[in-house]
Amino acid sequence: MPIDAGSLHYAVGPVIALITLGLIAVFLRWAFASGSPTTTPREELLTPVATLTRRESALALRAVLSDAGIRSTIREPAAHRTDVLVFPEDLERARALALSFGGK
Repeated sequence: MPIDAGSLHYAVGPVIALITLGLIAVFLRWAFASGSPTTTPREELLTPVATLTRRESALALRAVLSDAGIRSTIREPAAHRTDVLVFPEDLERARALALSFGGK
């Protein structure tokens, strides 16, 4: 049986596969797109309430905040600098407690 050199039947399978992958990509882009067409800048999630020079002092302030029911965390952006961070809804109460905290 002779093989026709001008036939493109060997390309049908890959073309169908590429079209299928393209359709799947378009469907996934549509399915997982965000609900809003424009993105708004996200409000800062955590707010610094105090900056202390010693990690131990920051951990002690965290314990005071925790006793008051305020969730907090710490970060160390530089040597000899530790920030205590809280959520914005707890900021005023946390500042009041941080001002009365004497562990600098």
